[in-house]
Amino acid sequence: MTVACQNTLAAPAAFSGVGVHTGVRAHVRVEPAPVDAGICFVRTDLPAEMGEVPARVEAVCETRLGTVIGNPAGATVSTVEHLLASLASLGVDNAVVRIDGPETPIMDGSCAAFVDALDAAGRAAQSARRQVIEVLKPVSVEEGDKRAALLPADRFEVAFEIAFPSAAIGRQSLDVVVTEESFRAELAAARTFGFLHEVEMLRKMGLARGGDLDNTIVVDGDRVMNPNALIRPDDFVRHKMIDAIGDLALLGAPILGRYEGRYSGHALNNALARALLADPTAWRRRDGPAPRAG
Repeated sequence: MTVACQNTLAAPAAFSGVGVHTGVRAHVRVEPAPVDAGICFVRTDLPAEMGEVPARVEAVCETRLGTVIGNPAGATVSTVEHLLASLASLGVDNAVVRIDGPETPIMDGSCAAFVDALDAAGRAAQSARRQVIEVLKPVSVEEGDKRAALLPADRFEVAFEIAFPSAAIGRQSLDVVVTEESFRAELAAARTFGFLHEVEMLRKMGLARGGDLDNTIVVDGDRVMNPNALIRPDDFVRHKMIDAIGDLALLGAPILGRYEGRYSGHALNNALARALLADPTAWRRRDGPAPRAG
């Protein structure tokens, strides 16, 4: 087995945009970090002693319509899942994400802008070996008809199924071996989506203030209001896969295992990650194999 090394960025990556829920504009600078640092967000608009928020499973404090991480000082960063999915899928193990607002920009609702920014920065190999999380036995969580599971596999696989009453979506399922190549080609451009009838309710809750037809696929009854924003008819399930990859990235290491989700969302994904960590017989850390194309 060829063992992979850890990677960070060769130079800083920068981007800016509004948060889909807060509507607040934020500037982000993703910087290189030393070996074994993992991914850490830093709120630069807050005092230095309270602004650091590690991207870890145990830091998740809200999963209503996105994944929010926080620290004991009360600092939070919301909608982290798309950027985390991009970092994980492009093999960036260590980075500091400096952000001057409460929410990661939604950009166009996909991972495309993050991938472009990370590509422009480049990656740098580091001296330490990459550790992966190997799933040793099945772990699952359920809530009604929703289910999320991790199973043993010798590569990272993601299978997802969704079902919505709207004819614009219906029932969709997909199974992907997730590599950098497949993430770029099959998933990264799939955009987030929502339903028009929910917008008024969400805005009364203080959410969806930055959402519009430029960053969200909006479904009204049985039609898509911005159909030209779809790359494939099943972009809906592809985006759900992005969310799952980002949520699982909070485990802090690449996964050797198979994720299966049925109608799952951020809350169940986080519950699954916590359930895995809580059972020391279900997983182990080991040197990771070098990436392979898929």
